[in-house]
Amino acid sequence: MSNEQPASAAPTAPQTATPQTVAAIDLGSNSFHMIVARIDQGDLQVVDRLREPVRLGEGLTADKDLRPEVTERALACLGRFGQRLRGMRPGSVRAVGTNTLRQVSPEAGFMERAELALGHPIEVISGREEARLVYLGVSHGLAAGPERRLVVDIGGGSTELIVGEGFTADLRESLHMGCVGMSQRWFAEDKITARLMDKAELTGALEVRPVRELFRGAGWVTAVGSSGTIKSIATVVAAEGWSQDGISAASLERLREAVIAAGRVSSLSLKGLADERRPVFAGGLAVLRAVFTNLGIDHMQVSDEALREGLVYEMMGRSAHEDVRERTVATLTRRFGVDRAHARRVQATALALFRQVAAPWALHDLDYPKFLGWAARLHEVGVVISHSQYQKHGGYLLRNADLSGFTRQQQQVMAALVLGHRRKFPIQEFLALPRPIQGCARRLCVLLRLAVLIHRGRTPNTKPRPRLVAEGDRLSLSFPGDWLAGHPLTRLELEQEAQVLTAAGMTLEFG
Repeated sequence: MSNEQPASAAPTAPQTATPQTVAAIDLGSNSFHMIVARIDQGDLQVVDRLREPVRLGEGLTADKDLRPEVTERALACLGRFGQRLRGMRPGSVRAVGTNTLRQVSPEAGFMERAELALGHPIEVISGREEARLVYLGVSHGLAAGPERRLVVDIGGGSTELIVGEGFTADLRESLHMGCVGMSQRWFAEDKITARLMDKAELTGALEVRPVRELFRGAGWVTAVGSSGTIKSIATVVAAEGWSQDGISAASLERLREAVIAAGRVSSLSLKGLADERRPVFAGGLAVLRAVFTNLGIDHMQVSDEALREGLVYEMMGRSAHEDVRERTVATLTRRFGVDRAHARRVQATALALFRQVAAPWALHDLDYPKFLGWAARLHEVGVVISHSQYQKHGGYLLRNADLSGFTRQQQQVMAALVLGHRRKFPIQEFLALPRPIQGCARRLCVLLRLAVLIHRGRTPNTKPRPRLVAEGDRLSLSFPGDWLAGHPLTRLELEQEAQVLTAAGMTLEFG
């Protein structure tokens, strides 16, 4: 969610929420990547690629801040990316942060500076959401086939494992190990020995162990690797003549021996190994060896596409009304036994209220009505745990669950809306959101509260058709004819609601 309104499509193009030229930025723990692509009738053509080895992960401190020199390195890179993106319309750029940015404390203030340098919003995604997007990118880059595949993506701070068929990921996991973290832990003193490599691979095996049997028994036929570590290893084993088609288990064994023989990170001199990859190569090799050994991989194909391509395909899907978030919400309502008919009535009223105040409240972002509607459909999701304080249970579920398609920030917004739909208005929840969206999210919550209150009686044929007028934070709610006179409980609840909304800085009048 952002406060910017996407520009309309050109008159000669079909109506679409995704501009013809789009950009995707992957802010990884090792490197920052950006691709700029042109979408032409559903086909993707990459027109520019930028990559810089920022190594954000090595700058993470014990108190979840970033060291100044790494911060400046990252901001300088984002400034260069921002120059390339200058002039691109809001909604045409999607930037996501992964493992290291998942750990950086909001109090560090890095995200605000990063967005300013880039000139576009930055979303932080969960590990399992990262895995889904990686699979989406990889699967589009492969010839479509019926076989079930394992996809492995080794980043700087995490490793994603995915099993799926076609374009659908069925099994996703994100492991807390990557080329930067492993290199820092075992090879930071410039030494490479067989003993250190054994320890690094054992560390990797311990990370894989909790999901080893799950992935070994998932029925995959082919293994595919993506991103810098795996592509770099594939380049080296091909250049050395150890494997000409991807990466074999035997070629990894020969590479391990060669790396140990070098003795030092600074002495690594392998055909095809780029200088910028050398500091994290041994750690990346240990991670891949652990994955090969523990998941029983004999051979791995290598994909040129990964997270950033997945972001572009996701943007294309949303423009074609194939938003995975809609499927996620529908799945949650079924899984947790939500009264869907009632939720739809609340949704209809909430959106009717939204349309009446969207202009005076400047709620222009195309995601705002989506989030309000989804929150309305999920506002009772916590009842499955307990009816007492169910808004708190629902907020907790939405904040902490793995919700496909949703970023962390989006989940925080959804959680705040559901938590705030009844009882005390949780003003601190909204103050904890990024500053640009605090006010808009607070107002969306007020609309949801009013819709829930109006349908408190759960009568299927209730059609109140309220009229809402907004002047700043002053609201005037009215009903046609004598509707309110025939619903005295609703009138009483509106009186109570007017008192509660003072905590949200709102004034409610009704009649």
